[in-house]
Amino acid sequence: MPARAGPDLQTKFAYPGIARRLICMVYEFVLLAGVAFAAGLLFLVITGSITSTWLRHAFQAYIFLAIGLYFASSWHRRGQTLPMKTWKLRLIAANGGRITVPQAILRYVCAWPSLALGGAGIFYALFDRDRQFLHDRLAGTRIVSD
Repeated sequence: MPARAGPDLQTKFAYPGIARRLICMVYEFVLLAGVAFAAGLLFLVITGSITSTWLRHAFQAYIFLAIGLYFASSWHRRGQTLPMKTWKLRLIAANGGRITVPQAILRYVCAWPSLALGGAGIFYALFDRDRQFLHDRLAGTRIVSD
């Protein structure tokens, strides 16, 4: 279970508003279109096509992993993706430190159902004491103002 934030952590970091994080997510989607396009082009150059059923599934898994690699590496190394840097947001561990690779992977994997289930994990932030998304709670991470 993730460590709970103590009073020092809560006073040290400011939590950004939900609207700012949602706008950042829109920017993230635009950037991800380019990441997915580049990764998809590489896949098509190597395989020649995706007409067979197994290649289609392999392509989907490949894109999922390529996007995951983009997020996990950005979050672990810098605590930010390019849109997060633009909107002055940073991802930290619940204890205030840098997130670990397992936390980055868990956050990425948990974010998919959080978004796919009608944004339930996003709406969760309306009821969370620190206004954090559900996938952040599950992974033991926090989005803070940079």
